[in-house]
Amino acid sequence: MGNDPWEQYKEKYGVTIFDAFDPNVARADEKVAEERLSICASCPELIKLTKQCKKCGCFMSIKARLEEAKCPLGKW
Repeated sequence: MGNDPWEQYKEKYGVTIFDAFDPNVARADEKVAEERLSICASCPELIKLTKQCKKCGCFMSIKARLEEAKCPLGKW
């Protein structure tokens, strides 16, 4: 792991919502995104109001749509 804070964050959390701005990052199909969001909806780490994860800080409605994204708790 490098000393750069962004590299450390990416190493820990992988693909993040910031990757949504990259047109080269693969998108998950709608069924996969819906399944992921369903899992997030029942998670106590989700901030219901903003749909934001307390662990990684991502907005899950965006992150769930990125093919290579992973839940920081390993739920998907």
